[in-house]
Amino acid sequence: MDTLLALLWHDTRLLGIDWNTWKVIGWVGNVTFFSRFIVQWYATEKRKQVVVPVSFWWLSLAGTFLLLSYALFYRSDSVFIFAYAFSWIPYARNLVIHRRHARAHVGCSGCGTECPPPANYCFHCGARLPAGPRTPAETPD
Repeated sequence: MDTLLALLWHDTRLLGIDWNTWKVIGWVGNVTFFSRFIVQWYATEKRKQVVVPVSFWWLSLAGTFLLLSYALFYRSDSVFIFAYAFSWIPYARNLVIHRRHARAHVGCSGCGTECPPPANYCFHCGARLPAGPRTPAETPD
């Protein structure tokens, strides 16, 4: 037990790291960014097909901003800053696309099932959907 404690806590350092606020932000960013892979893997295994859930994009966005903050304000490393300076753009864009697509769904008047935008008939009960579904371009943000 003493050996394990010595490995974890040595010379007033946890895991040999000099901890400060920015180190915590950097590690939280790393954990957040890594957790998106676990979320995506779980969703894919659950559905038995490749799935990228919306939480993947939120975790990507949060992890990127945490790591960008760490790079800008603590490390001041141009390579590290450039790596995260623009990677948030596709994550934010995917969230906008997801939101538009979700808003374009039409509720079936027969069974209440939410049907995707291109559907003319409810895939659950077969009822005709009202006046055609709205396209994402017609859906206000």
